[in-house]
Amino acid sequence: MAGRPLRLLYVMDPLTRVLPDKDTTFAFMLEGQARGHAQFTCGPQDLFVARTVPQARARRTTVERAEPFHALSEERTAALAWFDVVFMRKDPPFDLSYFFATHVLGLVAPKTTLVVNDPRGLREANEKLYALHFPALIPESLVTAESARLKAFMDDMGGEMIVKPLDGCGGAGVFHLHRGDRNLNAILEMSTADGTRLVMAQRYLPAARDGDKRIIVLNGEPLGAIWRIPREDESRGNIHVGGRVERAQVDDRDREICAAMKPRFAADGLYFVGLDVIGGLVTEVNVTSPTGVQEIDRLDGVCLSARVLDWVETRAAGLDRSSAPH
Repeated sequence: MAGRPLRLLYVMDPLTRVLPDKDTTFAFMLEGQARGHAQFTCGPQDLFVARTVPQARARRTTVERAEPFHALSEERTAALAWFDVVFMRKDPPFDLSYFFATHVLGLVAPKTTLVVNDPRGLREANEKLYALHFPALIPESLVTAESARLKAFMDDMGGEMIVKPLDGCGGAGVFHLHRGDRNLNAILEMSTADGTRLVMAQRYLPAARDGDKRIIVLNGEPLGAIWRIPREDESRGNIHVGGRVERAQVDDRDREICAAMKPRFAADGLYFVGLDVIGGLVTEVNVTSPTGVQEIDRLDGVCLSARVLDWVETRAAGLDRSSAPH
């Protein structure tokens, strides 16, 4: 550990819902604990503001690989500025509860407390739409609520496309659509809520059958990657729906993608990001609670959490803690 022990707060789902062998936040917590940092957890509902001071009801937390996996101390109330670092690691969906939590976190002075990822960046970076800032890196895309426009786009793409909801996660609501499918109109009506809800359509990439690559990115640099390969009866490679994980190398195209996106990530405070790449093109930019760290660790024999905590400690060393509560 570099420097003094830190106070780390994880805003996250209840630990009872965490899968210790898969969860990236759990891996961060194991590493932080091994380094002697004081670690606390809370949910978005535990954040509040009293007389303009953002605060949290949090509990000191210890974790381990063996059952019961975690232990919580008595609840305490603390100003968010009391913590050196706050990890916003609540899983999707990005709903109003999540949205308002980012506003509370945004009241923390960034010179005093590091928030990962930056709350402003979390609000800006819809995980489907954010990739549109990088037209040279993505497949042909359309955002609309109009079924007729979607069908015209599909014709332009050769008769097939992917349609996905803008607020979905884990592959939920993603369809691989074909011209001539008698369910096409019904699926588009459902996806767009009869023309009242925007969706994203993208050119279907045949390389998806070989899997999509999840690239873990820290401060604009690729740390590692895995392949997520769909089942034979699926078009989605998400682990949540049965995708198989295999080892992947970070290649020159991956580094090219990260280099192109790095300035925008830095400007938006998106420090820890998961990119989904198919056939060398970015399909999604995951910023809320990117996963994949434990799978990469096992397949590559590395410890990405150590590299993340190294970076966090370096950033925390540059904070001005003179005005922080004691």
